[in-house]
Amino acid sequence: MRVVVFSTVLKEKDVPFVQQLFDVLHEEHCYSYIYKPYYEQMIAQGIQLQRDVAFFESYLDFKTHQFDAMIALGGDGTILNAVTYVRDTNVPIMGINLGRLGFLASIEKTNIKTAIQSLIRNTYSIEERTLLYLESNIPLFGDTQFALNDCTILKRDTSSMISIKAYVNGAYLNTYWADGIIIATPTGSTGYSLSCGGPIVFPNSGNFVITPVAPHNLNMRPVVVSDTSVLSFEIEGRSDNFLCTLDSRFETVTAEHKIAVRKCDFTTKIISIDGRNFLNTIQDKLAWGKDNRN
Repeated sequence: MRVVVFSTVLKEKDVPFVQQLFDVLHEEHCYSYIYKPYYEQMIAQGIQLQRDVAFFESYLDFKTHQFDAMIALGGDGTILNAVTYVRDTNVPIMGINLGRLGFLASIEKTNIKTAIQSLIRNTYSIEERTLLYLESNIPLFGDTQFALNDCTILKRDTSSMISIKAYVNGAYLNTYWADGIIIATPTGSTGYSLSCGGPIVFPNSGNFVITPVAPHNLNMRPVVVSDTSVLSFEIEGRSDNFLCTLDSRFETVTAEHKIAVRKCDFTTKIISIDGRNFLNTIQDKLAWGKDNRN
């Protein structure tokens, strides 16, 4: 089996778990490709590799090699970053949580051996996650115009709110006077959108969520629309520049930009083990059904 190992930062406290990962991959006779900048951090921190490894550096490596899976070490942000390398190649991603909350990276670092054995023995399941795709009259984000979590339009360099006109399939929806808006996928509904009062949406629900950020009018509430819709936006404000983000990537936009968001043509595949699903994850991460008083 050919496994890709991806992360961006190796913290000292995580070295034993990363060492265990490569020991298990060696025991299971897996051939590993490691993100080259991460490999350099591994060697600097004394991680021992018992067999030769290869490297990957870009999306092109996924197009030219037959990878069976990617193992992303970190938190949800690491998986969002990993998606920009995997893209449309259908390589499933196993997220091992070295971070904090971990809605996407839901496999705990104490379960590394079990997770790898599940991967090798093909006893895992796959959840397909919808992405959104951004289009603009002025090009943005190069060849990574997609997001697994969300797209946001936000004020920048000013304390003044901005005005965003929103349209659904060309029909006027609302004008948002706010610090910005979030357009979230079901996956992203448990991220920034949730912290701004948006609903939790199950991954296979087929929706987008439009959530205002600090709206001026209290009657501006989150709206759920079908992901077959095309959402378009026009921005105005006292500042000349605004911020547009796709997951953790950002670019500066102006009132000249006409932005549209639609469902992406490909999906991201997330590996789950032990029969766990989204419901189990939110119960664990949000402590639903638990009474801490007793």
